[in-house]
Amino acid sequence: MCDPASGERLDEALLLLMKAPRSFTREDVVELHCHGGLIAVARVLELVLLSGARRARPGEFSQRAFLNGRLDLTRAEAISDLITARSRRAAQLALAGLDGGLQRRISALRERLLDQLAELEARVDFEEDLPPLDPEALVAELEAVRLELQVLVAEASVGQLLREGLKVAIIGRPNVGKSSLLNALSRRERAIVTELPGTTRDLLESELVLQGVPLTLLDTAGIRPTDDPVERLGIERSRQALAAADAVLLLVDLAEGWTQADAELHAQVLAGVPSLVVGNKADRAAGAPPAQVDVVISALTGSGLEALAEALLSRCGHSLGQGLEVALNVRQRDLAAAAATSLDGSLEAAAAGLPWDFWTIDLRQAARSLGEITGEEVNEAVLDRVFSRFCIGK
Repeated sequence: MCDPASGERLDEALLLLMKAPRSFTREDVVELHCHGGLIAVARVLELVLLSGARRARPGEFSQRAFLNGRLDLTRAEAISDLITARSRRAAQLALAGLDGGLQRRISALRERLLDQLAELEARVDFEEDLPPLDPEALVAELEAVRLELQVLVAEASVGQLLREGLKVAIIGRPNVGKSSLLNALSRRERAIVTELPGTTRDLLESELVLQGVPLTLLDTAGIRPTDDPVERLGIERSRQALAAADAVLLLVDLAEGWTQADAELHAQVLAGVPSLVVGNKADRAAGAPPAQVDVVISALTGSGLEALAEALLSRCGHSLGQGLEVALNVRQRDLAAAAATSLDGSLEAAAAGLPWDFWTIDLRQAARSLGEITGEEVNEAVLDRVFSRFCIGK
């Protein structure tokens, strides 16, 4: 590649031409492959932009593929999920979506609703000319679809856990072994460990994947009364981390037992936030652990860490999701839940013995919600919002 203005040689590149419709977007596409490295790429990009090209918007190629019928909206979203996957299991779920597993399941449910809707609307207009409709069979079909939607909505939380992971705060009094636990779970020396209380004065983070679930561990400063302004600032950050955490591990020292300070910390864990009381220093414990302790470990020897991992994920509602074939994202989950709620309305109309046209109102809305999941019924504003979350170039 040469700069046409100066004749300067910039790089040796490979140019690929893909003619429509044999490209990802089903459009004519030119791909330019240059050598890696910041300088070469920057200079080639600058030349391409000066020649009339523009930078792609986030998700623009996937959006064009969707608009041109290459893929439906669930497959497009699966591309983004695959790119951002932080664990092998999350990548497997994304690939299942990319293969069309979710689209087929949602489309099948929508077709079942549309079949029933067609039967009902035909009776509204031409009831005398058609054989009678069995209301019990119709209700049974709507209940079956609603149940499948409710299962999908319930499974979405596992998918979200696998995609987004958990932010887990490790809290406790000074010198109970929080930094040692962080290092043991991370399998590296992420935090400084000493016998001096209050060594950790700032929030430390460590990312790992535990049984397929991405975790961000937060090692917090030991919470206690102090006159040290630096330590006090660290304690305030610990409280903020506690408030923002998806789950909390309260570490206690088994050599000292359950103390009033432990009880006060336990009371600060927000209601509804999954938490475990972890008894550390089992290698120094003299007797049985206190009744408040859920799991006994030794961060020093590594004993009990596997049980801790199992207990944490179980407490957060994760069962590894090994049998999970598809998982809805937040947008899809909300639409599936809305469809199930609409079916509630149709079933209530049936239970009240209302005419057929009252059944169709909510049934039509349920089918529309499922169409929004796959993109069969979706407006431009929704598309812009979906694809704006993609990375540039996808």
